[in-house]
Amino acid sequence: MKVLITGANGLLGQHLTKLLLDKNYQVVATSRGESRLPFEPSGNYTYHSMDIANAFDTYAIMNREQPDVVVHAAAMTQVDDCELQPEVCERINVQGTAQILTDAETFSSHFIYVSTDFVFDGEKGNYSEEEDTNPISLYGFTKLQAESMVQVSDVPFAIVRTCLVYGNLLKGTRSNIVSWVRESLEKDKTIQVVSDQLRTPTYVGDLAKGIALIIEKKATGIYHISGKDWLTPYDIALKTAQKFQLDASKIVKVDASTFKQPGRRPLKTGFVIEKARKELGYEPMSFDEGLDFMG
Repeated sequence: MKVLITGANGLLGQHLTKLLLDKNYQVVATSRGESRLPFEPSGNYTYHSMDIANAFDTYAIMNREQPDVVVHAAAMTQVDDCELQPEVCERINVQGTAQILTDAETFSSHFIYVSTDFVFDGEKGNYSEEEDTNPISLYGFTKLQAESMVQVSDVPFAIVRTCLVYGNLLKGTRSNIVSWVRESLEKDKTIQVVSDQLRTPTYVGDLAKGIALIIEKKATGIYHISGKDWLTPYDIALKTAQKFQLDASKIVKVDASTFKQPGRRPLKTGFVIEKARKELGYEPMSFDEGLDFMG
């Protein structure tokens, strides 16, 4: 089976590529620019530079490769950047999804869209798949727009919503909450971390496994794939400091009102993952176990 991944240079893209190659899938990795993946071209692996919002680009590659499955993980995910550059955000998150989805309807039999907890407003927290969405940022709104397009497409689809993904890149550097805390404390920096937001942080390897299960089972519908511990960023920072034996006194506890950011963040998200457990056999590790994989 051949799987095409968009956003393959990113944290999820790298880990999903490795996992699927280990499972003997044919993988077509795509991303903007040069490959940052630690794999050599082979019979099972190829890389293409691809701009998902460029119709000629996506059609040419999809027509050439004709993948059975498309995992659409490419997105503009920086909440503040989306607010400050709305046209760019809309081009990547909405137009880009529309383009790759159109080609998937022609060439593929399963489309998996990676979405976010930011489609919710954060008033409640611990959301199930059936609950009402209500994004409070442009980022969340564009991801919900893309979800809506996927749901009316002509290709069997799964929407994977995830939450605060962390882990080490296989190659290169890119910040997530754990790596930011670790690197800041290693440089003896004092950091401010909010204690009034709640999330279910997701180890990247678990997210990749969840998507692999969806591919294997040809599952369709919406799935919440995240970690199982409901933690604040402040909790996460303290656990990170403890794990890597760093100075936790450099972590200053604040609330969200401390930061004046262009994009609003939902206060309480996090996911109920019972559907994924029951239908997919998904079982994530604890946050502490995830940190062990970053050692």
